[in-house]
Amino acid sequence: GGDGGQGGSGASGGIGGEGGFGGDAGEGGEGGAEDAGVDAGPVQETVAVSHPRALRGAWIATVYNINWPSRRGLTAAAGRAELAALMDAIAGAGLNAVFFQIRGEADALYRSDLEPFSRVLTGTQGQDPGWDPLAEAIEQAHARGLELHAWLNPYRVSVNASQSYAPNHPAVALAAHVVRYGDLLWFDPGSEVAANHTRAVIADVALRYDVDGIHFDDYFYPYPDGAFPDDATFTAYQRAGGGLARADWRRDNVNRLVAGVFNDLRAIDPQIRFGIAPFGIYRSGVPAGIVGLDQYTTLYADPVLWLAQGWVDYLAPQLYWQATRPQQDYETLLRWWCGLERGDRFIVAGNYLAQLGTDASWSLAEFQRQLGISEALAPQGSRGNIWYHVGPIATDRAGVATWLAEGPYAAPALPPAMPDRHDPVAPPRVTAVGGPVRIEAAEGNRWLLYAEGEAGWSLIQVGWLDAQGTASLRLPAGRFAVSVATRDGRESPGVPVGE
Repeated sequence: GGDGGQGGSGASGGIGGEGGFGGDAGEGGEGGAEDAGVDAGPVQETVAVSHPRALRGAWIATVYNINWPSRRGLTAAAGRAELAALMDAIAGAGLNAVFFQIRGEADALYRSDLEPFSRVLTGTQGQDPGWDPLAEAIEQAHARGLELHAWLNPYRVSVNASQSYAPNHPAVALAAHVVRYGDLLWFDPGSEVAANHTRAVIADVALRYDVDGIHFDDYFYPYPDGAFPDDATFTAYQRAGGGLARADWRRDNVNRLVAGVFNDLRAIDPQIRFGIAPFGIYRSGVPAGIVGLDQYTTLYADPVLWLAQGWVDYLAPQLYWQATRPQQDYETLLRWWCGLERGDRFIVAGNYLAQLGTDASWSLAEFQRQLGISEALAPQGSRGNIWYHVGPIATDRAGVATWLAEGPYAAPALPPAMPDRHDPVAPPRVTAVGGPVRIEAAEGNRWLLYAEGEAGWSLIQVGWLDAQGTASLRLPAGRFAVSVATRDGRESPGVPVGE
């Protein structure tokens, strides 16, 4: 899989200071100030500003220490430094979102009373590393104008069933609701206790951390390796009067978790995005000519339904094949995903960047071709790309980070606004008296700086407001406009400033 856990049959597995422009306040803040109640002061002139939106993301995989931390047992200082280097690389390449894996094995890369610290930190599950990686990742991402999406695996309990476990790990504490499947331990999706535990974990993260999104990858029922051992829960379901066939019951188990998480998040904070990156093929033979693993019948995942029901804000199908492979054709698949009944939800492509340079077919030109296809399908609902994984960007393998920064990602952009949030956003209060420009916002968590040119207003920088909804910028000569944006992507009119 994309994070190293499993592979799919017939196709790839899943994902597995003040000098010049800049903020001298607010870039390390962890929160928006939507309810800060800032006095708007006198009515200010405003101008209409906007820019082309696209989600430009990268996955940071922590399971198996794939991307971070580089090894177990790093000091807090070394761990922070590695994280900072990854965030610098992501921001430097022009991306705008980080998908940080915080729960790969029913464990935690953050402080939790529900599950133990991950063994990828210290080498011992449950051992306190002496710091909070998720809190640090949020602060570092926001300091660079990036969104931070918490990536969780909802069902995987262990990638090595023979390892030792902390007493509060679900393999011990919820053993009756965990099954062994090959070398894996897996929550039985038919267990209501397991589902409620996962929902509680996600709610806990959303309540205590300033995350911009919650994200699942493609691991629902595991990639097939024999019969899944759920006789007990299916028999209990039948005895309670359930009438679904086993395959439909399995899909219903997953559907209810997805819908439950969506509803939980909307109740906690409707500005937190919820998205899923499913396997790139829905069903073998759909659309015509596509061949590969059938996630509907093997993973019991039904992303078509999730999209139609509005249980996700976006889907990021993992299109982990070259654009030149007819049976898994990139453009054919992306066009099909964009053509689904999706209301105002959107589609972003997941791209297998980890393959860059592994052979001639995975050249930089291949990814340039894939991004070009994604951009060309924007009128059909394609709204960006998430790259698996951050490694090639961090090392500028084959010049990929340079290409992104100097080419398609040269101009900054925000991800698309969330689909069901349309309330207007008040413009910021902008003051400039003999020094830095001060921004005060009654709502929103980011500021956006536009420069006026012959073609109109162009976005040139994005930054984070501090917890009080303020920031300070020192601008050179010229005419600019400052707007603010909410976590869900709604943007205010711009307030002109400068000559």
